[in-house]
Amino acid sequence: MEQHRTLSDRAFLDKFVNRTLPPEWFSHEAHLRLAFLHIRNLGVDNAIDTVRTQLKAYVAHLGATDKYHETLTIAAVRAVYHFMLREKMDTLSVHNPDESSLEAFLTLLRRHPRLHTSFRELMFAHYETDIFSSAFAKKEYLEPELLPFD
Repeated sequence: MEQHRTLSDRAFLDKFVNRTLPPEWFSHEAHLRLAFLHIRNLGVDNAIDTVRTQLKAYVAHLGATDKYHETLTIAAVRAVYHFMLREKMDTLSVHNPDESSLEAFLTLLRRHPRLHTSFRELMFAHYETDIFSSAFAKKEYLEPELLPFD
């Protein structure tokens, strides 16, 4: 099981912001959860700015600034938002009001497994450029050439 799931939303965000979240807990799924929570709380544009800022601070704290990837960070937030819109999970509510944010997030992953299990292929549906190996895409956001996220 993903360790980040043992934390409440507040605890997860606090540990990430305070850089006390163990790096082994910050999996791909945890990245997606971070995007999901910030989109719900801030809207997509502010979520992009917040995720970028927090992720840069987190990797700098770990001494791993080379791990930060601008295009993948922004594209991941936009992809999460796209699927949230498809599920009618707007920025202030969840699909089912009795469902926790974590449950709503996991529901999103179950309904759109490509976000979690086939993320690389999902990105190649949007990008002709191999953004995973592009030095430019790592430093600067590259707009999708094939299919926009919105």
